[in-house]
Amino acid sequence: MNRTLSVVRLQLVNKQTYLWVPLLVLGGALLITMVIFALLPVEGIVGGGAQAPMWYFLVVGVQSLTLTFPFSQALSVTRREFYLGTMLTALLASTALAVIYVLGGLLEGATGGFGTGSIFFQVPGVWDEGWAGAGLVYLVLSFAFFQVGFFCATIYKRFGAMVLTTGLILLALLLLAGVWLVTRLEAWGRFWGWVAETGVLGLTLWSLPLLAVLALVSYASLRLALP
Repeated sequence: MNRTLSVVRLQLVNKQTYLWVPLLVLGGALLITMVIFALLPVEGIVGGGAQAPMWYFLVVGVQSLTLTFPFSQALSVTRREFYLGTMLTALLASTALAVIYVLGGLLEGATGGFGTGSIFFQVPGVWDEGWAGAGLVYLVLSFAFFQVGFFCATIYKRFGAMVLTTGLILLALLLLAGVWLVTRLEAWGRFWGWVAETGVLGLTLWSLPLLAVLALVSYASLRLALP
């Protein structure tokens, strides 16, 4: 456990990756969105800038392996310890980001959208189950973006760019096949009905098994990856 925590400290040596850059992205997105809201004469607009730090977590997932993994092997850290420490770091960073989202949403609600009458944090659907449900959604989504980035990095390290690119193309084709099938069966009404009935929180919970599979594949690939 102590060596796993040492990996956490190793990942946090460069605080820009996990702390300052996500905060800068969120703060910049909030500032730009508030300026746009102030310039528009219409209230009740829902901005999408709050998702920007989550997309950055995709990059963090990649960097957490490509920038730190070779150095950790030079320090005789086992791959299992590196993996557990990295996942713990990502979970802590995702939790911190979720707390910021919740506090921002509560402040936004108390100030009428920071005086603009519009929405940045309290996205409809995400806050349907209250602040606790919103916090869980933000936490899982942030960690999910990190997990996807880390998964792609492990595949790249283990099999190379050709396999990773081919896999992404096959995934895109699989998604297109799913769209074609739903269209062919004229099932879009039932599909969107299920999405509306499940809700954002329910869909987030449905993603947990997929994240577990990505975690297992990432760990298996990491065990055989070259530094």
